[in-house]
Amino acid sequence: MPPALVSSTRRRVLGRLLRLRTGRRQLTDDSLLSLLPESALVPLQRDRLDPVEDLGRIREREPVSRLKLPFGVRGWLVTGYDESKAVLAAAGAFSNDFRHLVGTAGIGTGHHPGGLGLADPPEHTRLRQLLTPEFTMRRLSRLVPRIDAIVAGQLDEMAKLAERDGAVDLLEHFALPVPSLTICELLGIPYADRVDFQRLSTARFDFLGGAGGTFGAISESVGYLLEVVKAQRAEPGPGLLGMLVREHGDDITDLELAGLTDGLLTGGLETTASMLALGALVLVQDPDCLADVRDRDEAAAPFVEELLRYLTVVQVAFPRFAREDITIGGRRIMAGDMVFCSLSAANRDARQGPDMERFDPSRPTPPHLAFGHGVHRCIGAELARMELRTAYPALVRRFPNIRLAVRPDDLAFRKLSFVYGVDALPVTLD
Repeated sequence: MPPALVSSTRRRVLGRLLRLRTGRRQLTDDSLLSLLPESALVPLQRDRLDPVEDLGRIREREPVSRLKLPFGVRGWLVTGYDESKAVLAAAGAFSNDFRHLVGTAGIGTGHHPGGLGLADPPEHTRLRQLLTPEFTMRRLSRLVPRIDAIVAGQLDEMAKLAERDGAVDLLEHFALPVPSLTICELLGIPYADRVDFQRLSTARFDFLGGAGGTFGAISESVGYLLEVVKAQRAEPGPGLLGMLVREHGDDITDLELAGLTDGLLTGGLETTASMLALGALVLVQDPDCLADVRDRDEAAAPFVEELLRYLTVVQVAFPRFAREDITIGGRRIMAGDMVFCSLSAANRDARQGPDMERFDPSRPTPPHLAFGHGVHRCIGAELARMELRTAYPALVRRFPNIRLAVRPDDLAFRKLSFVYGVDALPVTLD
């Protein structure tokens, strides 16, 4: 097909966005949301830890359904597990390359995001092969002592703060620093920059920030990392970034290095931080589960796996453009159509097992799509598992009486964010 039709669809969307941004009326956050029908926002909505009931009803009625989008673009929402897996596996039939949206439409400063999530084969294949050796369990095992030390250090900090203030924000002082320190350790990025990276990471995934906010955050992050790459070129450090410079030199460009680093930072920071905070919320509200994770070493792995399925903090996979006509779940998707896979809906598909809407770490672990599937499956999945399996038992063993410091109804959760999370998680420890 082809690629011309996909490109023309992109150009049509970009042209409309550009006219809205540069016309008489600026494209504000509210006006951006007003362009989308309610049905298009359902995959980004939640009722606390659960997807909204409308999403489940859509899945049961029609696992692949038409999605109304502005600018005359044909869209599809995929909510079934098997159907989502089929889309994610079909890398040849779908394109992930959305880099045209930055700079081309006057959004951001002109830096294109790189990384694996927004690249198609064969470029994606080449870049992933550069990273894969560093993300095997054997290579990641060298980080175990460092992760243990990071977790212990943050627990010490929480204890000091709680002694002084009574309550402590688990998100700020545990869920964010643990993955921040870990990913910066892996990459060799200065930890002093974690606040900026957290801000940029959150902004890109928060749909309420509007298109300008999302792509501006990407552009700002990549712009900074280009400077980091230049410094690593001059003097390669001991981390992953320095290794890529030493081993691959001019075979990888500065922009590719910055894009890969940006993707790993945000993918390894924002998602794991959200998992740590929301998983801790599950624990403090379930005394039996807390006791099990506290008392049995072997309870951590099934707890984490069920938590990944149940929470699915990455609610929607990267949107895809169909490169060619393809049938998914009995529906004919045409070349140029946009396809959105709701991972949170797919992971609760009743066809995967009984009572999938309920959190149950004792169930036989069903396969899930929390890390995606196919060539774009999260390369840092095992690192995330290592952090989660270390952090939860350490937390409840150090603070077995941990509990919420506010009423559950007073917690503020993100709205319309691709990566779901809570804004703060105040707890008492003793």
